[in-house]
Amino acid sequence: MEYINNFIIAVVMLLGLGVASWVFISNRSLRVNQLFLFLVGFPLFNVFFTYLSQVDPSRGLIWSRFAWFMGSLAMVAFYYFVIYFPRKIKSFPLLNILVMAVWSFFASLSIFTNYIVEDVQLEDSITKVIPGSLMDIFYLSFIIFSILVLFILFKKYFLLNNIEKRKIKYFVVGLLLFISTSVTFSIILPAVFGIERLTFVGDYSIIVFFGMTAYVIVKHRLFDIRFAVIRAVTYALSLGVTSGLYFLLAFVSSKFIFGETASTFSRGPADFGLLILLSLSFQPIKHFFDRITNQFFFKDNYNAGDFFTRLNRVVTLTTDIHGLLASSAIEIASTIKTEQAYFVVVKQNGRMISVGTQKHTHIPRDDINAIDKYIVNRGRSPIVKALLTEDKTEKDMSRLMQSHKTEIIVPLLLSNQRVGYLCLGDKKSSNFNNRDISTLEAAADELTIAIKDALAVQEIRELNETLQQRIANATKELRTSNTMLRHLDKAKDEFVSMASHQLRTPLTSIKGYISMVIEGDAGKISDMQKQLLNEAFISSERMVHLINDFLNVSRIQTGKFIIDRSPVDLSKVVEQEIDSLQSSAVARNLKYKYTKPKNFPILDVDEGKLRQVIMNFADNALYYSHENTVIEVDLSVDGKEIIYTVKDTGIGVPKAEQDHLFTKFFRATNAKVQRPDGTGVGLYLAKRIINGHGGKVVFKSVEGKGSTFGFRLPIEPIL
Repeated sequence: MEYINNFIIAVVMLLGLGVASWVFISNRSLRVNQLFLFLVGFPLFNVFFTYLSQVDPSRGLIWSRFAWFMGSLAMVAFYYFVIYFPRKIKSFPLLNILVMAVWSFFASLSIFTNYIVEDVQLEDSITKVIPGSLMDIFYLSFIIFSILVLFILFKKYFLLNNIEKRKIKYFVVGLLLFISTSVTFSIILPAVFGIERLTFVGDYSIIVFFGMTAYVIVKHRLFDIRFAVIRAVTYALSLGVTSGLYFLLAFVSSKFIFGETASTFSRGPADFGLLILLSLSFQPIKHFFDRITNQFFFKDNYNAGDFFTRLNRVVTLTTDIHGLLASSAIEIASTIKTEQAYFVVVKQNGRMISVGTQKHTHIPRDDINAIDKYIVNRGRSPIVKALLTEDKTEKDMSRLMQSHKTEIIVPLLLSNQRVGYLCLGDKKSSNFNNRDISTLEAAADELTIAIKDALAVQEIRELNETLQQRIANATKELRTSNTMLRHLDKAKDEFVSMASHQLRTPLTSIKGYISMVIEGDAGKISDMQKQLLNEAFISSERMVHLINDFLNVSRIQTGKFIIDRSPVDLSKVVEQEIDSLQSSAVARNLKYKYTKPKNFPILDVDEGKLRQVIMNFADNALYYSHENTVIEVDLSVDGKEIIYTVKDTGIGVPKAEQDHLFTKFFRATNAKVQRPDGTGVGLYLAKRIINGHGGKVVFKSVEGKGSTFGFRLPIEPIL
């Protein structure tokens, strides 16, 4: 009886580990496969430690607590497996934290305290668990947890497509059989009726769950039936060889090492060692039989890891959308062994791209719309023609796929937005199996991102080409316009230069005659006549200055602007210019404040041009200042520089416009209102003159509070 029990435990352990490893290795990247490994692993360790508590009673308490510890961890693994099976549809963050906290709490109590397992006692060679004070709460939590898991599966059932619903239905049947068997033999019978001898039935009830899972595999073609049968033979051979080795080693150890009268306690560690040894040797034995069966039955088998590596290399080598799709389709078709593989990608502008293997069908737009509608209503899982039912919608989809010789359509979705579809034709040597579908689903995520990136690059390229063409056309037009503008600008400069020269001569004559009349050379004049003549004289003088400004601007444009230096007493020049403006200042109720500096150095400058600058700054202050204010004019020496400034308390310059103030023909908005007849060339010309002398313009202004204009010039020795 003991050997039979040992054999059953070995079979359960090896079968469970084999199935879990098989699922995990088939696609390591899928979260549900990773969780399935833990889902199977923790219960198997629970069974294993329960077995150790029976064969090694002296350490029964330790082994029992480890068994309950693994059972608590199994609850966590099972909950997360249900969240991701058959696929995750919604996140439950608070519930996830609660489940993790509750079962982590029970796991800690199970292994470190006596609240779950208080003690064990040996009755009729059976180790009986003495429950702790919180065992009833543990059982109640298990029942509530089972109801919660069933509720989540029930809710998913109404949200997923038909294929996924069938997976859930049979999974739930197996789950209910497993839970009911486990609760009956592991909880109700021991706790209520005190029957401990049948607890092994609850421990082994996981076989029921595996059996139902196998039924789902065969019934719904989630794996290739031929693959399942051959692999079952492989497992049978592997188990047979392993079991034979176990019985042989157990017989030898019992007969020649321990003797037939050896106690269970003395043989327990040896049996445990044999189980570990056989568990380690099972995979090499299985691998040996896998290699043999693959040579005869699975010549078209492929390694998913190698396939993903090759596909990743393909999608990273190019950003050209057509090259990416063609290379990916060829790689998929050659790996999965299909008659054809092709992509249908719909761009944002509605245009379709259909690229694939050399000979592939082309799906029209109306059929793509039908597939879109089907995906929206039935879910995002791959459409497998062989799994479609007799439902009208699915029959229509089956006919559509038949007309295009397509067996599988894999949606390429990114954030629930359709990017396109991957379509595959008939498989050359066999039917599609679940491994193929899982591989395609996993590849779809990577392909979707690569395709989306390639589309973005293509759109940028197309936009760039369009922009380049537009820029080329615009550049051509600009060059033509620029040539015309140069001719016009040249004609304008010639006209301004000619007009200025022609206007300056008569204005000089007018200015001279008015001056003679004012001085009395033409007879005595009245005070009123003198005032009017003074205004005319000032206006003619301003017109002369304005004409000089235009002439200088014209010289700058034509490259004839020259600084003609000579020794000049700048303090005297400033005094003369300010004196000439005093009468105008008085007429506007303003006052200039200027103190001529003593011992001011003689400078080597262009007197005429600097007079224009000095006059411009002082004259502007006159026009833009408020009445009954003082305009401060200062000329001083600062180290190796002289500084000239004109400070007023007038309208100031808006801050947003100050950067443009010294550009040609620019005038501030408030200046245009204050003095509509301005030209905007005075400040531009002043800056060019100061720069020509190697100096810097001085400017500070606050709108509504006034401005300071001036310049700094270096003091250079006169040669």
